[in-house]
Amino acid sequence: MPVENGLTLRFGVTLDGDTDLGKWTKCEGLGVEYEIHEYREGGENGYVHRLPGRRKYQTVKLTRPLDGDSGRTAKLVSEVGQPGKRYTARIRVLDAQGIEVASWSLDSALVSRWNAPNLDVNGKDVAFETLELVHNGFLGA
Repeated sequence: MPVENGLTLRFGVTLDGDTDLGKWTKCEGLGVEYEIHEYREGGENGYVHRLPGRRKYQTVKLTRPLDGDSGRTAKLVSEVGQPGKRYTARIRVLDAQGIEVASWSLDSALVSRWNAPNLDVNGKDVAFETLELVHNGFLGA
């Protein structure tokens, strides 16, 4: 039976084309918001001019259950202390067969937060880790 598009998606993440951070199960924050400045023209009461201002890119938050690739993320986080260490991050949407459906490249990405899972042998929850990236915009294909 064929797999429906959009089901069982995974998100592959690489930095600078060669640092593979493995597959992630959730990706939030691929977006941009524009400040809008309103200008009321004297004598024109029928409408207000709305002009675009600065862009603000949202923080990209990646989440996954703890797995064999989690060590790569921990290594990356340990390197973040290097001043000015920025990356070109590529987020690829993969279908159930591992075929790329869509992708986004983030300019000057910087790790802003990493949360390792809480570990509790008595707990029944899945151990999730999260990685957050800030960036300066999207790069063309």
